[in-house]
Amino acid sequence: MEGVMKFLCLVGFVVLIAGIGRVESAGECGRGTTPDNEAFKLAPCASAASDENASVSQSCCAQVKKLGQNPSCLCAVMLSNTAKMSGADPQIAVTIPKRCNIATRPIGYKCGPYTLP
Repeated sequence: MEGVMKFLCLVGFVVLIAGIGRVESAGECGRGTTPDNEAFKLAPCASAASDENASVSQSCCAQVKKLGQNPSCLCAVMLSNTAKMSGADPQIAVTIPKRCNIATRPIGYKCGPYTLP
């Protein structure tokens, strides 16, 4: 629970900072958003992204499934500064789609130095 609270506080801070110099552009996650903003939606995944033995909640899987429809966005979110600052380990985070048993996950998709299993 303490980790989730840290994550939410961090998220609030990043949202504040991001809002100061916001530029509308079409990045990996589409127009009007950024991987850091999308990372906030993965708050239910905080423990699963830092501990490969942690169970993955249904709410986490639902968010990952939505983001997984755009693999480049999913990867950008998992490798984002917000995810890293929350304590997420990218090597563990990329295993979440498989741990959620998402049949349509982008198997073999390269996320920086990582590959989605």
